[in-house]
Amino acid sequence: MDEDKTGTGTTETNSFDSRLAEARAKRGLDRPADQPNAVPTDMSAFTVFFRVGIELVSAVLVGLLIGYGLDRLLHTRPFLLILFVVLGGIAGMVNVWRIVAPAPNPGRKS
Repeated sequence: MDEDKTGTGTTETNSFDSRLAEARAKRGLDRPADQPNAVPTDMSAFTVFFRVGIELVSAVLVGLLIGYGLDRLLHTRPFLLILFVVLGGIAGMVNVWRIVAPAPNPGRKS
C-alpha cells in the first residue's frame, strides 16, 4: 500500500505528511487542550498580566538604578535620577505594547 504504482508521487507526499505529523507531535506542537500538561486558557491571561507587571517594574527599576548611580558619580542629585526613571517607564510601556499589541496581518496592505 505504501508503494506508488501510479507514478504521481502521492507516496512521497504521504510520507512527508506522516513525518511532519510525527515531528510536530514529538515537539508537542499538536497537543490537544484536554491533555493534563496543556496550559489552561484561564492561565494565559494571568501569565500575560504577570509578565506585563514584571516588564513595567523591571524597566523602571533599571532606570532608577542607572539614574541613581550616574547622579552619585557625577554629583547631579535629582536630575539624572528623574530622567532615567522616565526613560525606564517609557521603555516599560514599549515592552508592554509589544506583548499586548495585535499581530500584524501579512495579507493586509498599508
